[in-house]
Amino acid sequence: MSCTAKEVEAIVRAEGATPATVGVLEGTVHVGLSSEELDFLARSKMALKVSRRDLPYVISKGLSGGTTVSGTMIAAHKVGIPVFVTGGIGGVHRDGENSLDVSADLTELGRTPIAVVSAGVKSILDIGRTLEFLETQGVCVATYGKSKSFPAFFSTQSGFTSPYNVLNAEEAAKLIASTLSLGLESGVLLAVPIPEEHAAAGQQIDYAIQVAVDEARLKGIGGRDVTPFILQRVSELTEGQSLLANIALIHNNAKVGSQIACALSEYMKKRQSGPRGSSKMWEEKNQPSKSKPVVIGGVNVDFIAKGTTKKLLFGQTNPGSVCQSFGGVGRNIADCLSRLGHKPLFISAVGTDSHSDAVLNYCEHMNTSAVARLQGQRTATYCAVITESGELSLGLGDMDIHQQIKEQYVSQYEEQLRSASLVVLDGNIPVSTIDYVCSLAKKHSVPVWYEPTDADKACKPFLSDSWKALAYTSPNLAELYTMSRTLHLPTPEVLPNSLEDVLSCAAALTRPLLEHLCCVVVTLGALGVLVCGEHEAGTVSLRPQKHRRKGRLCAVYYPALAVRSEETVNVSGAGDSLAGGLMAGILQGKDADSCVHMGLLAARLSLFSPHPIAPSLTADAVHPERAHSQP
Repeated sequence: MSCTAKEVEAIVRAEGATPATVGVLEGTVHVGLSSEELDFLARSKMALKVSRRDLPYVISKGLSGGTTVSGTMIAAHKVGIPVFVTGGIGGVHRDGENSLDVSADLTELGRTPIAVVSAGVKSILDIGRTLEFLETQGVCVATYGKSKSFPAFFSTQSGFTSPYNVLNAEEAAKLIASTLSLGLESGVLLAVPIPEEHAAAGQQIDYAIQVAVDEARLKGIGGRDVTPFILQRVSELTEGQSLLANIALIHNNAKVGSQIACALSEYMKKRQSGPRGSSKMWEEKNQPSKSKPVVIGGVNVDFIAKGTTKKLLFGQTNPGSVCQSFGGVGRNIADCLSRLGHKPLFISAVGTDSHSDAVLNYCEHMNTSAVARLQGQRTATYCAVITESGELSLGLGDMDIHQQIKEQYVSQYEEQLRSASLVVLDGNIPVSTIDYVCSLAKKHSVPVWYEPTDADKACKPFLSDSWKALAYTSPNLAELYTMSRTLHLPTPEVLPNSLEDVLSCAAALTRPLLEHLCCVVVTLGALGVLVCGEHEAGTVSLRPQKHRRKGRLCAVYYPALAVRSEETVNVSGAGDSLAGGLMAGILQGKDADSCVHMGLLAARLSLFSPHPIAPSLTADAVHPERAHSQP
């Protein structure tokens, strides 16, 4: 088993994809196994066969095992892997109409949006009834190649046909992308015929299968023991020919599946940066307005210096690594929204230096047509020194250019501002620009989101009545404290530390703001987020209205998704990713729970990435259902 798995992983890498073999080791699901872990599973005499029903027991007992198709689909879906390769899937067993012996693989395909690449259904099963069951489950089935003939594992022909076929990896990628973007919550089965040179032994193997099936029935072998018995017996009857064919089809599936995965990745990248795809056309047809979001804020070139020791010693050189990325609160939010399918107009300013060339090249997937390039100015730079665990130790910024994002420049885009679906302001821009945008937005009933960026800048809209034009703001507790102090509202002498006290304090401080704002999102770092606003249907209403109904207020706490400290690469973009995910959910008209979960997933991806906004961020990666399934 270990040798075959390593061979398959080598094939996947050779095709340009990244392999992630799935298994359960001592009660922990692993997505991606080391060579030693593969050897451990292969040698283990106690390894179990782990399907959906077995996962809770195996994990609770700290046991190990290989995952079935259904078990692997669950694990892959939880970590955002869209393509899974196997030999053949389970199905309806022969005489299944009486025994009701139906593989959990089929029901998993009906409720988990994963593309499964296999050699069809194992030929020891009732293929006709299996295809009927897949149709009932709403699973899209397609044969890979010119024919619609549905393969039968060891044979290219089963006597049954697939509803569809895809000619190549690119067609398969488009089929998968369409399934994912429609949000159907069901999978795709791509049936890949065994290579012709290994299909010649098909008749001999089919005869051996019939003999083995009869023997299993006579010996009273049933349930999960049937498949291993028949495969072993067929290997004996064919003197190893079936095993060779089995390995050949797995290798072929790995090659084809990797090509499909790479094609899917390229297709998704092009769809995000190019014309609107089919799923977005669906949104357009169902949305009365074609208005776009507008983001106004800063661009930074970030230098992240991360120590490799537990404690940083100031006044001397510390070992570590330094990497460059591109940030700025406004840029991060615009980047996040762009990757999630809501390409905003981004209004900002950079210099005419090498940094500006680098950042604009990186932001090609965004609409940077409103980013001014100013002669004689330096592009903003920011240096963060972070600890081994990813926490910020010291930050230095050269951000004078942000003061050049003036009212006179921003007013050139008044038409886009008046018709925007959402305007986002970050706290780096001048007070006069904030006042201008808030006045315009209030006049045209455009919702405005203020992202305060830090405690010193949190006060800017609150220095006048501009804050009353805001619909949303997303401060941390210190920034919320500054807002309240600026409005001369009662504030605690010392900010609390315990979670219970933090939540109580945050809820109390937001109450006066909610006289005018629709929602206040209080970010609590590693503790999660508190969403405060008007109560609606058991949660918080996120829909701004001209004349809001004065219902009772509520605050809902959402813990952060679990992240181990050793997994954290940096924390510089987690808050902006959270805000961007929330905004995307609001723009899609989702409920508060879904919006927050999208934000939490985006934040989690950011923590794993050296970039403030993870390049792996997509609409599928933050689908609300993913967040609900997080541990």
